[in-house]
Amino acid sequence: MATNDPAQSLAGLGEFAVIDRLVADRDQPPAVALGPGDDAAVLHATDGRVVVSTDMLVAQRHFRLDWSTPYDVGRKAIAQNAADIEAMGARATAFVVAFGAPGDTPAAQALELADGLWHEARLLGAGIVGGDLVSAPQWVISVTALGDLDGRPPVRRSGARVGDTVAVTGELGRSAAGYALWHNAIDGYDELRRRHLVPEPPYGQGRVAADADATAMTDVSDGLLADLGHIAQACGVLIDLSTDMLSADRAAVEAAAAAVGVDPLAWVLGGGEDHALVAAFPAEPPQGWRVIGRVLEGSPQVLVDGAQWRGDPGWESFD
Repeated sequence: MATNDPAQSLAGLGEFAVIDRLVADRDQPPAVALGPGDDAAVLHATDGRVVVSTDMLVAQRHFRLDWSTPYDVGRKAIAQNAADIEAMGARATAFVVAFGAPGDTPAAQALELADGLWHEARLLGAGIVGGDLVSAPQWVISVTALGDLDGRPPVRRSGARVGDTVAVTGELGRSAAGYALWHNAIDGYDELRRRHLVPEPPYGQGRVAADADATAMTDVSDGLLADLGHIAQACGVLIDLSTDMLSADRAAVEAAAAAVGVDPLAWVLGGGEDHALVAAFPAEPPQGWRVIGRVLEGSPQVLVDGAQWRGDPGWESFD
């Protein structure tokens, strides 16, 4: 398909012709009773409850098409929403995706985006069950994720207690490192650059944490300090992190930090979009998790080695 052919653009083909191409030959998982094609999809909710989360990605704010392929953007859109479902101790079952783009966008790019969405959804055993396609001045992708608790109680942010262990699964600082490398046009460090484009949430570990009686949990989307700060405030507790326990993450980005000229710990503590999971446990964490701190009595805040962190705690949407 010639991507510069106006007849093969979103406007040239028209909304419904493009949608037909986007949904053709996609196999839905068993949780989907009725997929795209009607006014709404129908899902099996075997637990009797549905976990729901939504998030948006806006071009030039959350991704750049001169860095990412549409396939990468699709994978990222699903991954960051699936991580929210994981953080509740649930499994993602389906996604609804709305896509806005200029009319001259090649339809081939929309299809590539859909392929990325489906690739990531299949890693979870989930499907894309519907959505919308609209004209917009720039690319905007809105994803609603649906999940199933499989009989578990949801793991909220508000249950951590004094004496709990704080642990993380997944990796920290990689996406922030990758962003800095892209932004500063520093070549090499291919894995870190890639991790900014496509995060790798620890799929399945949310349920592992729930089964291990996690008292609070969240995904690291805005930054470790910022996201743990939500838990500290919700629980009315003090959380103290140990930099020694974060040494592996620091070492993984140390060379890139030197190339950029920043403190690697700033990426580990304040960098977001890795979508690791961080949780509090009443005892030692389960396999696949590593201890990084403790829940203590005190005013609600997050300390680093017993002191206030003077750097950036994480992402703010309206900065």
